[in-house]
Amino acid sequence: MLIKYIRPTLWIILITSCYTSVITNSWKSQALPAKPYSKILVVALVKKEDRFLRESIENHLVGDLSERGFTAISSLKEYGPTSFEGLTESSVLNKIEKSGIDAVLTIVLLNKEKEKYYVPGRVYYTPYTIYHRRFWGYYSTVYDRIYEPGYYSVDTKYFWESNFYNMDSKELIYSVQTKSFNPSSTQSLSHEYGKMICADMVSNGIIK
Repeated sequence: MLIKYIRPTLWIILITSCYTSVITNSWKSQALPAKPYSKILVVALVKKEDRFLRESIENHLVGDLSERGFTAISSLKEYGPTSFEGLTESSVLNKIEKSGIDAVLTIVLLNKEKEKYYVPGRVYYTPYTIYHRRFWGYYSTVYDRIYEPGYYSVDTKYFWESNFYNMDSKELIYSVQTKSFNPSSTQSLSHEYGKMICADMVSNGIIK
């Protein structure tokens, strides 16, 4: 009987402690190309002051794609921090074609929200029977144990969108939206996001 109670509890703890990102929506084209991709460019579009986030998420996705046997490159490493800034469409497409890239995966930080809220204090009751007979014994034992003061807490939510483009047809063939909740660090966010997106692309037959 004890095992039946422990297992659900452990399962909930594992889920809530290990995963901070979830897929909220995804779409794929019905006209998926049959051939495998030879070189995938990963492009993260975030604010300039978040360069560390861009570098981290591009590197993780490149690594996750490479682990699955694909040749992938980071736009930051390949083209520098400005990438395609100020270039025309024809110039960008020409640059991509010369690099032998046949697919582009974009990652866009659509929004980042911080929500501050107040957690009210709580009073707990615990029956300290042995101390109930005398006022001071009860008071001095329980006083510091029953009250948890209120405090302010901040939740941080990241809303992402990733698009996958076939550069032969220049068409979008896959799009996914995700939400990340209170990641412990930029590295953990990037690691989890990369694994999640790659797994979803594989399960949808976008990459094989």
